Amino acid sequence: MKHLLAPALLASAAALAFAAPASAQSANEKINMVIAYNESECPVAQPGEVVVCEILVEEERYRIPSNLRYSDNPANQSFARQVEQIKYVGDFGAMSCSPAGAGGFTGCTQKFVEAWAADRSEAEGVRFGQLIEKARADRLSNIDADAAAEQERVEMIEREYMQRLERERDAELPGESPLPAPKTPAEEADKPE
Repeated sequence: MKHLLAPALLASAAALAFAAPASAQSANEKINMVIAYNESECPVAQPGEVVVCEILVEEERYRIPSNLRYSDNPANQSFARQVEQIKYVGDFGAMSCSPAGAGGFTGCTQKFVEAWAADRSEAEGVRFGQLIEKARADRLSNIDADAAAEQERVEMIEREYMQRLERERDAELPGESPLPAPKTPAEEADKPE
């Protein structure tokens, strides 16, 4: 009897220890659970209220919640994917990939190829490839305008350089007098020898 009484006392003491924090809370206390993306969005607790604020990174603000994002639940699959999966239901015989019926094995290769293509089209690398292709197309759409603007700028610099060279050629050198104007052939003929 003595041995049975000790575990019962320990169990009741443990129950009282766990019940103490619960009894400290009042029955009408409000609990406000908030998801925020920085500390300034967390509300201040009012009297009689407990605020539990979970702070997530900013990149998660507009994303689908992770418990839905990575779910294998059939309800979270697109309708097109569901239709694709039941495409061969009830199909048997040739090209059916089933053990029933004559030639049922003949459709297995086609089914494997379609599954491979579906997995490949939804791969993460495909998305990056699409983003790269879009960025390349955006860059190529502006390349002619950018090239024309650069050509205009280079031609303007060349014109300014040539004008500066002409001004420097026409300018007098320091310490030199201007050269006399060349004589016309008539003036050369009137010149005494």
